[in-house]
Amino acid sequence: MKHNEKQPELPTRRLRHEALAALHIAISAADPKRIVRANLKLRKSRLRVGSIAIDLNSFDRVFVIGGGKASAAMGEELERILGTRISGGVINYPDYLRPRPRSRLIFYNEATHPVPSVKGVRGVEKMLNLLGKPTRKDLVFCLISGGGSALLPRPVKGVTLSDKQKTTELLLESGASISEINCVRKHLSSIKGGRLAELLYPARVISLIISDVVGDRLDSIASGPTAPDSTTYQDAKQVLSKYRLFEQVPSRVRRIIREGLAGRSPETPKPGSKIFRRVSNLIVGSNEVSCLQAYKYLKSRGYNSAIISTRVQGQAKTVGQILAGIMIDSKKHGFPLRPPAAIVAGGETTVEVRGKGKGGRNQELVLSAAIEIAGLERSVVSSIGTDGIDGPTDAAGAIADGATVDRARRLHVDPKFYLERNDSYSFFKKLSDLIITGPTGTNVNDIMVAVLGK
Repeated sequence: MKHNEKQPELPTRRLRHEALAALHIAISAADPKRIVRANLKLRKSRLRVGSIAIDLNSFDRVFVIGGGKASAAMGEELERILGTRISGGVINYPDYLRPRPRSRLIFYNEATHPVPSVKGVRGVEKMLNLLGKPTRKDLVFCLISGGGSALLPRPVKGVTLSDKQKTTELLLESGASISEINCVRKHLSSIKGGRLAELLYPARVISLIISDVVGDRLDSIASGPTAPDSTTYQDAKQVLSKYRLFEQVPSRVRRIIREGLAGRSPETPKPGSKIFRRVSNLIVGSNEVSCLQAYKYLKSRGYNSAIISTRVQGQAKTVGQILAGIMIDSKKHGFPLRPPAAIVAGGETTVEVRGKGKGGRNQELVLSAAIEIAGLERSVVSSIGTDGIDGPTDAAGAIADGATVDRARRLHVDPKFYLERNDSYSFFKKLSDLIITGPTGTNVNDIMVAVLGK
């Protein structure tokens, strides 16, 4: 984790160091290889996956498929554990990820994120071709993680990939939540919303899932390819109508949704379907675990610490104001925490893009908070995306303190102007307060850390 701080004399230097260290620990807790290692134990032919015991000798073939930001590292560790017991595998991973995954038994296919492309479609087709016609003697590991919705595209018949791309772009720019976006994408896909489980039936399926969804809803993580789907075509229509996008999405998308509403297109598989009887969906990594590790670190450093929520949602600008309010109350009145104090939170905010600037939800959150805490002594606020990518930028997030606004104005930089233009990246770049991690190869939402000195 790199933070190029040009002001070593800042009175918040130690507090900044503690906040950054906590964020680093949070990302480490989401390391995919560490997670797989902790959840899989093999003794001869007996494999324990969480609380599930499996005799590998009872299967003729063992396959590994999946997609997401963390899925490549998960696949590498799974191969290390199972070795030549794996019959074959295909995993879609982000084409920007470095170093590239290596394997003798699993094919790693480069795909694109956040907008799906033909690269991802080819990878999904390779997965399905590899599996052929699954039987009860097949064991399939599905490695699913954040980003899987875009990295595992396979449009339903009648919808083109460009239709899905356009729809995804419109939803991303609208400020829709990830759950709302996935609700729409599931009904435009032939493998999301439980439809992959449908294609794999009657094989034994074990999905190892690293969650990037607030609340860890199985049907929303990577759009739930092996989980029952509780959403409907009606829900998808409501999402598009809510953001005034129904008439803007491609006509083929509107037609598919209308056909679904009329009962002419099959719904996604629902809870209770027989296809899920041989499917186990296991969440092995989450925002909650990462927040807990950050909290433990800060507590060990002598801070009165609290995790205020791992389900933070809403507009980044608004969440920044709320977090700043908690910091101000703690600093001035001693509640909810008396300084020295540390506040940890997790979740995923959204940004309604109105300006033409550059930035991401974490940077916008921190900029909004920085404006509110202006002049608050010995106070630091930070936020990052655990995947290392915040919006269309090379930064994971940003860090600020009570003197950030004053420093900016001395440089003739108006923070409110940059906030209104959604240009938080340019703001923090001028102050050398971007947090750069590079792509981390994992994703468990966002982590926010605020630290207050006495």
